[in-house]
Amino acid sequence: MATKILRIRNVIQRFVLSSKPIPTHPNERFHFLSTMPGSSNGSLYRKQISLANLFQRYGFPPSQLHSFISTNRFLLGSNLDDIEKSLGVLLSFKIPQKFVVSLIAECPGVLDLEFLKKWEMGFSKSGNLSISPMMIKSVLAYAKRFQIDPDGFNKSVSVLKGIGFSESTVGKVLEGFPGAITMKKSEMHRRIEFLMQIGIQRSEVDWIFNSYPEALGFAIENRLMPLVDEFEGLGLSKELIRKEIIREPRFLGMELGELARCLELLSSLKCRMPIKLKIFSDGAFRAGFEVKQRIDCLCKHGLIRREAFKVLWIEPRVIIYDVEDIEKKIEFLVNTMKFNVGCLVEVPEYLGVSFEKQIVPRNNVIEYLRARGGLGDEVGLKGMIKLSRLKFYNLYVKPYPECEKMFGRFSGDVHVKRQHHPTGLWKMFKAQMHPESEEDVKNMKSFMEGLV
Repeated sequence: MATKILRIRNVIQRFVLSSKPIPTHPNERFHFLSTMPGSSNGSLYRKQISLANLFQRYGFPPSQLHSFISTNRFLLGSNLDDIEKSLGVLLSFKIPQKFVVSLIAECPGVLDLEFLKKWEMGFSKSGNLSISPMMIKSVLAYAKRFQIDPDGFNKSVSVLKGIGFSESTVGKVLEGFPGAITMKKSEMHRRIEFLMQIGIQRSEVDWIFNSYPEALGFAIENRLMPLVDEFEGLGLSKELIRKEIIREPRFLGMELGELARCLELLSSLKCRMPIKLKIFSDGAFRAGFEVKQRIDCLCKHGLIRREAFKVLWIEPRVIIYDVEDIEKKIEFLVNTMKFNVGCLVEVPEYLGVSFEKQIVPRNNVIEYLRARGGLGDEVGLKGMIKLSRLKFYNLYVKPYPECEKMFGRFSGDVHVKRQHHPTGLWKMFKAQMHPESEEDVKNMKSFMEGLV
């Protein structure tokens, strides 16, 4: 407990020493610490301690408190009781604590108690709509940012239901695309009509927006129409386009020219035939979308698009791995192995090997040897991944018997169970014996005499 309090005080001391302007409200003018009327460093310090304790009690990581309070200094002029009541209202919406933290970090203005009370009342008047905690999170952030009142929210719910969306789809749209609150009914109708013009049934349109709500916000002339034209220009039939959009609505989220670039990469791949067959098992159109997903995943973690395409071209096995597996490997690389994500450009093979059988055991061995000074030179990602299993074993495991158990492969404790034939099976393969006749004996004797 003492360590926890000391850590918070260190954070607050750094904050106090920064001596930046402190507004009493987000829209008011700044007052410098030395010119704030009726305040002192002592009272400010106590207020900062109280804020830090309050936010940490509601799940804020201590490491983020300094930057959060420094960025949102209007909180120092707010009433602590009101802030705590606001946090209580947010938790009463059944929003998971980690999402409450992300909501406040993304939009600190939602801590306005009057704003939350007004929306609490507004949500209660939404009728029989099933309101999920994640929908509340999205709507609150959007409403605070664009100054939308609950009446506008309830009106948009009526509009979405009026154009034929199911209750489940209405909830998904408001959760994934809260911008629907400010959309006109005619604009929504136009998007529905466009999808029906390319052969998608009305019931299937409801499924598309339920699975991919962001599609409701795409412009027709500048986005959807050119995208469908591009698909057709690549030689895809309208029926195939319709089937693939229904199967995976996120096709509508592709940028212009993105699918062509992905197909170009696929056509230039140089890999073993079994891998290529698995990549194209659902057709080229689907394979191009799988490439797009992996490119987006790598870019999200810090690579630029050119580097992401290079990684996939050198290591095509990444395409057949699930995105979740790729993210797990990248998080392990950055957080546990302490390598920069840029190392993937030099060693893309890292994403193509087994996580449980190769990456984790090798990292455990290297960390063990590094902690005990058993490494002469530092081992980089290339030296850890590109070595064959036998060579890695001979270099880092075999000289250190205590590493054999954590490595597993080729260790003395691991015995390969061989399949043995049943007892007596050899008798079935014994050559059949035939009785020797007098003529056979005579022939053999004459043959042997000729040799002598």
